[in-house]
Amino acid sequence: MKKKFGLLGEKLKHSFSPMIHTYLGDYEYPLYEISNSDLDLFMTEKYFDGINITIPYKQSVIPYCASISEEAQSIGSVNTIIKDKEGLLYGYNTDYHGFCTMMKIGKINPNGKKVLVLGDGGSARTVRAALSDLSAREIITISRRGENNYSNIANHRDAQIIINTTPVGMFPDNNSSPLSLESFNQLTGAADLIYNPMRTKLLLEAEKMGIACVNGLTMLISQAEMASCLFLNIPQRPELVNIIKKAITDKTQNIALIGMPGCGKSTASKNIAQAMNRPLADIDELITEAAGKSIPQIFAEDGEDAFRRMETQILREQAAKNGIVIATGGGVVTRAENLNLLRQNSLIIYLKRGLNDLEKKGRPLSGSVGIETLAKQRLPLYEAWSDIIVNVKAAPELTAAEIIKEIENYSTCHLSV
Repeated sequence: MKKKFGLLGEKLKHSFSPMIHTYLGDYEYPLYEISNSDLDLFMTEKYFDGINITIPYKQSVIPYCASISEEAQSIGSVNTIIKDKEGLLYGYNTDYHGFCTMMKIGKINPNGKKVLVLGDGGSARTVRAALSDLSAREIITISRRGENNYSNIANHRDAQIIINTTPVGMFPDNNSSPLSLESFNQLTGAADLIYNPMRTKLLLEAEKMGIACVNGLTMLISQAEMASCLFLNIPQRPELVNIIKKAITDKTQNIALIGMPGCGKSTASKNIAQAMNRPLADIDELITEAAGKSIPQIFAEDGEDAFRRMETQILREQAAKNGIVIATGGGVVTRAENLNLLRQNSLIIYLKRGLNDLEKKGRPLSGSVGIETLAKQRLPLYEAWSDIIVNVKAAPELTAAEIIKEIENYSTCHLSV
């Protein structure tokens, strides 16, 4: 019989942990989504061989442990528990190792710097301990009701690194952020323990400012690898972190196609979705379905502004998902807010085609405004928004094959640890 481990937490439906642990060992790894009122029963029944623990129970589980490691005791937080043959529980903290790995990979060095830690839960305790060991000059905890809070955060505008340990900005609340980075003029790095979405609103702002930033996926994988070794009583395998990171990103990152109206995004996206066995979200088709009428009718009866509002709303819903192919409309780049919606989870592919070869039928602006005018407005935006540019091939299946090849090349180059 396989051993049973798993993840204990309050809200877990969109956790990547089960996927990660399929690469780490041949064991069961269910999600234990337990309410606070049921925690005592869960921890005393012990229907597991070991568990990982996430928000909000990293401190609550400590009383159930016969003992905890020195590191966990020093931090005051447990995120991994193993059960021995007698049924006794032993607590560890593998988040410390994961966080240090994340900071190293993100090239964010706290040595000698002032760091703001957003949040004061179990994860924040681990982060503060690691920052201290990494020789941060000053560590300030920002909480909702503590001495340093969001109402007096202006006292710390000289912070050089900001680390979010709260769930603010986590799926499905993707458009939230614990704060704006705008007035932190000495900022050199930002880290967010959230990994879904891949780029939170906080990290998107950091990216726009051109400062080093990193999400929590590397931390999640690195701590999981260490936890699996405790579960199985085997030596650590750090080489697996890079392999798993690439595999998880390849599976969960969306593929979004942008480009001029009539360049072939819908056809290419269908071929890609079929070849990669992914769900497809064609934004124009979803708009037509929601409105109950064609796009030319929407333009004629409701106007372009109404269409653009619908486009952004549907894009917001679809872009928050993981592992899908998104075919956007040609004008998606005309609203700046759509860029963040796409970038939170997507690799953006600009499908490039000669203006004379573009299909114009059924495309309101191509006829009324003209292809050349649209191209002058939009081509610079397509290039600025894209991660990859692919020229349309003679046949749709060849275009799809080229896109898939370029995605793999991009992944290999950009996801090395």
